[in-house]
This record gives sequence, C-alpha cells and structure tokens, in this order.
Amino acid sequence: MFETSQHFLHLAVQWLRLALEAVGALVIAAGAIRGLVALAAARASPMEWRFVPIRLTLARYLSLALEFQLAADILSTAISPSWEEIGKLAAIAVIRTGLNYFLAMEIKGESVAATAHAAGPSREQAPAPAGP
Repeated sequence: MFETSQHFLHLAVQWLRLALEAVGALVIAAGAIRGLVALAAARASPMEWRFVPIRLTLARYLSLALEFQLAADILSTAISPSWEEIGKLAAIAVIRTGLNYFLAMEIKGESVAATAHAAGPSREQAPAPAGP
C-alpha cells in the first residue's frame, strides 16, 4: 500500500512538473508573439516607434516564465532529493533568480525612464522664464 501511494505521489509530481514547464514555455511563446505583433504594428505606423515598451513587455513575460520554470525544478527535487539533485537545483535557482532580479531591475529602470519621458521635463529641468 505504501509503495502504491508513494508511486502515485511521484507520478502526480512528475505530471505537475511537466505542466509547470509547459506553462513556462507557453508564457515565453505568448510574450514572443505579443512582442512580434507590437514590433510589426510599431514599424507599420507612421508615428515614431518605441522599442523600450516592447522590450519591457517581453521582459515581463520572461520573468513570469522563469518563475514557472523554477517551480518545476523545485518540484523535481522534492521527490528525489539526492545531493546531486539538490546541487543542480541550487545552481539553477541561483541562475534563474539572478536573471529574474536583473530583469526586474531593468523593467523598473526602464519604466521609470519611460514615465519621466512621457511626463515631459520637470520644473527643475524646464528653462527659466526670460527676463525683461
């Protein structure tokens, strides 16, 4: 009985891991498609196109996909926690967390810059009124 329940749990976790990896891949695909559509629309319009919003959109999708992929890796280690698997998980977690951190920093920095650009010059940057 214990063997059967352990086998069922192992099988359920493997399917869940596969589902999480598939969701991560679908998120990347959705972000790539959305980015390509936005790029095509921006290039087709006569207005000046902006590259930064498209990059930020793709970066958000990649960040979300990294979270799903990391969750899948954690699940796989939860069912077979050998030292080799734990070491692999640690390396993967560090790499993916680092990528996610730097993506988040870039998104934040670009969002702030885009907001400042959209708002126009601040009072401190505006030229002083001409004297008499």
